[in-house]
Amino acid sequence: MTVTIYHNPACGTSRNTLAMIRATGTEPVVIEYLKTPPSREELLDLVHRMGLTLRDVLRRKGTPYDALGLDDPDLTDDALLDAIEAHPILINRPIVVTPKGVRLCRPSEVVLDLLEAPLPQDFVKEDGERVPAQRA
Repeated sequence: MTVTIYHNPACGTSRNTLAMIRATGTEPVVIEYLKTPPSREELLDLVHRMGLTLRDVLRRKGTPYDALGLDDPDLTDDALLDAIEAHPILINRPIVVTPKGVRLCRPSEVVLDLLEAPLPQDFVKEDGERVPAQRA
């Protein structure tokens, strides 16, 4: 199973998601989207496959969202894509792609629904929260 994660190593949720994937014995394709952002077409495809809107994947915290006035409901998807292209940090993360689907993995344990293998043991997130291993 090929697993791809659009990852930001500075994000705790993204780090936890990546660690959970690896804890199942899967080594994913890691795309650090700040260094290698998805194209407009790729991003629109991911958003569509998640069943979300482009606005649904915009991140406010720690981004120029407010300064750019992205809360304006009259902004088109093209205008939002222009902002994302200029500031990839606006993409909420992590986004994980597997044959089972595409999801914005917030909270990080959402990723478990996309993986073939279960967690072999309880997983402890960076903040100490415990995610129980899945039992057959």
